[in-house]
Amino acid sequence: MNEAENKNLKRPPIAVVVGHVDHGKTSLLDYIRKANVAGKEAGGITQSVGAYEIDHGGKRITFIDTPGHEAFSKMRVRGAHVADVGILVVAADEGVKPQTKEAIKALKDSETPFVVAITKIDKPNADVERVKNDLTANNVLLEGYGGNVSYQGVSSKTGEGVNELLDLILLTADLEELHYSPEHRASGIVLEAKLDKQRGNTATLILKDGTLRKGDLIVTPTANGKVKVLENFLEKSVAELLPSSPAVVLGFENLPEVGEEFVAGKLSEEDLARVKKVISRKLGASDTTSKESQTIRVILKADVAGSLEAFHDLLRKILIKGNQTLDIISQSVGDITDGDVKDAVATGAMILGFRVQPNKAAENLARAQEITIITEEIIYKLTEGIENAFLEMGKSKFSGELEILALFSFKGKIQTIGGKVNRGQIRMKSWLEVQRGEDIIGKGKVLNLQQSKRDVNAVDAGSECGLIFESDVKIEVGDKLLSK
Repeated sequence: MNEAENKNLKRPPIAVVVGHVDHGKTSLLDYIRKANVAGKEAGGITQSVGAYEIDHGGKRITFIDTPGHEAFSKMRVRGAHVADVGILVVAADEGVKPQTKEAIKALKDSETPFVVAITKIDKPNADVERVKNDLTANNVLLEGYGGNVSYQGVSSKTGEGVNELLDLILLTADLEELHYSPEHRASGIVLEAKLDKQRGNTATLILKDGTLRKGDLIVTPTANGKVKVLENFLEKSVAELLPSSPAVVLGFENLPEVGEEFVAGKLSEEDLARVKKVISRKLGASDTTSKESQTIRVILKADVAGSLEAFHDLLRKILIKGNQTLDIISQSVGDITDGDVKDAVATGAMILGFRVQPNKAAENLARAQEITIITEEIIYKLTEGIENAFLEMGKSKFSGELEILALFSFKGKIQTIGGKVNRGQIRMKSWLEVQRGEDIIGKGKVLNLQQSKRDVNAVDAGSECGLIFESDVKIEVGDKLLSK
């Protein structure tokens, strides 16, 4: 078979399902592939991208399951660009919602042909005509309503209309004339990337052209490696895959970025030389801010790269006060480690984690160093926790303030100092933050507290006192010690 004939091989369609949260997107896919994905997701919400292959009437269709929550708008947009055909899911009992409109925009901006699946038609309050009118009002003109967009009512409970919907997807794909050449170098899109504790760097790819084989060299703009393990979407080891198959690849030397294009096969030295080196952001780098501003420093952790990207975008949308600036110190995939906590101690950051947990060493170190860690499995709960934490940071978190008036002795970390309590209370054995000017420069512990040369447990506002203070910071006159 020659090259010209190869180019005329028909490629199965890659379909993306998009729509508003809770409109039955995952349940529809669940029915189609007979696997209970919804039950495995926290809160029943799909929160990381998956790809699945099905057979319908002897023809293959690959489905990309994209999250429906608004936090994942970028992932939905990417899904629309990767896909050949879109399935816009709209619930018959609710009609067009904000995220439905966003999905419509993503499909139209990417010029992705799509069909409409009107879900939940089995519900007593289902109103298919209202959905059609809603779609018309949003410039989605269905067949019979002045346009050529195909639609089908479906029930994920009974299966009504599902086969007809699959027929519409294949018909729409036929009009696109999708082709590939098995002789070409393998190419496609990175759909997901994560660091697996047992397996190492793991990437989920969608193959668009060529043949992907075990042993191939593989590159993206930011990563390279060799396909050491090649698995299909069922996680079964295979020797090769053809378009439009989902592939799980082990062998990247560093994690590729989600949404990047990859090329694999017999690559030249020039191909490898073009790979950009990933340069991590230096810890502690922050925007220049005025003295009146407050910088909120955070370290982000998530289970997979797609979630991390969505988490980053979500964080930028959270409202902070006018005098606050947000500095993302670092972001990475994987559980929270003691290394992350050490970075947080060094930079004064809090750690925010989505679908990850701190290991025991990290937990103990965070407790000892009083580092805030916020983790959640569901995105809206994490949002609430972050908003509350930011709100608290907007307030003064210190209940007591002691101004240093005198220095008496200094031996290593142990310092004997004197001062006046300006507000609140300073207590024996408490941890105090050291403030110099507008900056918190360290912390220390009160080993001994005296008032009028007598040991006391606490000193109130308006009183002077002496204390033995243990800290890595050498205290200066004018510094302030702050207690929570």
